[in-house]
Amino acid sequence: MITVIVEFPLPQPMTPAQARDTFLSTAPRYLGMPGLIRKYYFLSEDGRKAGGIYLWRSREDADRVYTDEWKGFVRGKYGTDPTLSYLECPVVVDNLSGDIVSA
Repeated sequence: MITVIVEFPLPQPMTPAQARDTFLSTAPRYLGMPGLIRKYYFLSEDGRKAGGIYLWRSREDADRVYTDEWKGFVRGKYGTDPTLSYLECPVVVDNLSGDIVSA
């Protein structure tokens, strides 16, 4: 598994309510996405940075999504370019399901 942290500075600070509304408008595009296990949207406490934390089955699954077209979508939606950090994720503890998952 691979975790990707996508971050971007916001041109203007967002409130949590604004972030929720904006994130809800893009969330459906990730439902059922091949290889995506989970996505968390986030907003920094000061409202100046936002992004997502993605858990993928593989690096290949992630790379199929993070195209120039996707980066353009993020730029158009939030006004800035995203940065991506890739992290190996060998074990996940899921307290909701009571599972420990390992690749």
